This record gives sequence, structure tokens and C-alpha cells, in this order.
Amino acid sequence: MSGPTGSGQNLWSGVLLGVGVVAFVDEAVFHQILHWHHFYDRSTPAAGLVSDGIFHAFGWFATVAALFLFADLRRSGRLHWSRWSGGILLGAGFFQLYDGTVQHKLFGLHQIRYGVDLLGYDLTWNIVALLLIAAGAVLLLRARRVAAGGRPLPSVASRA
Repeated sequence: MSGPTGSGQNLWSGVLLGVGVVAFVDEAVFHQILHWHHFYDRSTPAAGLVSDGIFHAFGWFATVAALFLFADLRRSGRLHWSRWSGGILLGAGFFQLYDGTVQHKLFGLHQIRYGVDLLGYDLTWNIVALLLIAAGAVLLLRARRVAAGGRPLPSVASRA
């Protein structure tokens, strides 16, 4: 999965955790607490509940896999916090963008809400996804620059 530095494992552990966290938040908040939708809404309520269970299991497996990779990185002393954190943000952002574009719009598995104008919800959902991706990319670029022996990019605090 990665060489002796663990760079790929750091990235994949973070990506899987980001996917798992977003899947958990989506399932817990939008499916269970707010009752806005199920993972699959084009059938019966029972099918919607089953699809939610499968979605929840997917998120749980991604989280567990991420934590196994993370534990191995910690044990072997190859954990790079910025690469791992960047992976979390990338995983969260890409999963949310995939959900908002492919699952909501292309496949029509479900919508964020029903019976309301979706434009505001869709824009918010996808803009947050893009911000997560951008933040993750910045962290990964910083990590790559530091690993290459260059100076890290200036932080927001150091520019002030």
C-alpha cells in the first residue's frame, strides 16, 4: 500500500476515515434524526430502512479499516499527521460530492429533502464538499513540500 514512509497508508487511512465519518453523520443526522430521506427512496419504507442499514454498515467498515491502518502507522512510527488529516478531508469531501451529485442527481436514489426547493440544499451540500476537498488538498501539498525538504507553505496565522 505504501513504501517505508507510509505515505500511501497515511493517505488511505485518512480517506477511509473521512468517508466513514461523513457516512455516519449523513446516516445519523439526515436519515435517522431529521427523517429527511433514506439511502434508497424509490421503493417501500422497509426497503429504505434496509438500504440505510447497508449504508451504515459500509460507513462502519470504512471507519474500522481506517483505524486498523492508523494503528499500524502509529505502531510503526510512520504516522504523518498532515498527510493523514488531509486524507480525512479529501475522503469526506469526495464522498459528500459523490453523494450530492451522483446519488442525488444522476441516479436519483434520494434527495436531501422532499417537498422543498432543493437549490439551497444542493448548493450548500456541494460547496461544503468542495471546501473539504480544497482544505485536504492544501494539507497534502504542505505535507509533500515538507517531505521533499522544502519549507512548508505559510499558514494563515503566519500571514497575519
